Amino acid sequence: MKAAIIGYGKMGREIEQILKERGHETALIIDTDNAAELDAAHLTETDVAIEFTTPQTAYDNIRTCLEAGTAVVSGTTGWTGRLPELQALCRERGGAMFYASNYCLGVNLLFRLNRELAAMIERLHATYDVRIKEIHHTQKKDAPSGTAITLAEGVIGNLTTKRTWVNYAPGIECAANRTEDPAAAAPEQLVISSVREGTVPGTHTVSYESEDDVLELRHTIKNRRTLALGAVVAAEFLCGRKGVFGMEDLMQ
Repeated sequence: MKAAIIGYGKMGREIEQILKERGHETALIIDTDNAAELDAAHLTETDVAIEFTTPQTAYDNIRTCLEAGTAVVSGTTGWTGRLPELQALCRERGGAMFYASNYCLGVNLLFRLNRELAAMIERLHATYDVRIKEIHHTQKKDAPSGTAITLAEGVIGNLTTKRTWVNYAPGIECAANRTEDPAAAAPEQLVISSVREGTVPGTHTVSYESEDDVLELRHTIKNRRTLALGAVVAAEFLCGRKGVFGMEDLMQ
């Protein structure tokens, strides 16, 4: 497999190393200093592009790949309001696209467990409030994390007492759906608390609390390697396929 790496920060370097370990070739590396080289001519020699950049650049990067006929795997978060546009373009062009908010296998197991737990609580008509807390390193600028949003959507899709989410993110300027006072959130709002500290790769906790007990689901990533490995495995899966895919497809 010949891969293009779009975004050559810490994740990009981890991806490069894993590609090498798994016998693949890094045919193209795109970063801020050569962003203009992300075009059809340079993508010609690649089978798949793996994109981890910024919320401001992800849409254009992925669109360029799809328009060039290059399969693309993306893990950039904080921009996915426009994801359906690119999924539609992918289908229109007969291309291949894989998107996930988190490529860690354990996190995707957490997604599934969280959905099942919310559905079980709904069936039992049990009275639990739900809150989510996510902690990431200080270099992560968007909030809440894509993983936290996916967890919130898993609750909202299965528990009728929660209809929307709001984000409590003190000190994070670009927080979406911000609330300044989580205690003032309406009962139907699920509060996501975002914390940025140190070099934490990512910790997510979903808390279900009643008057009598607390039930928590928690996942902690030890290092970025698990994310990079998942992205490379997704790229291997995507090669030769057409359509729009995600981790649910990979884990079947």
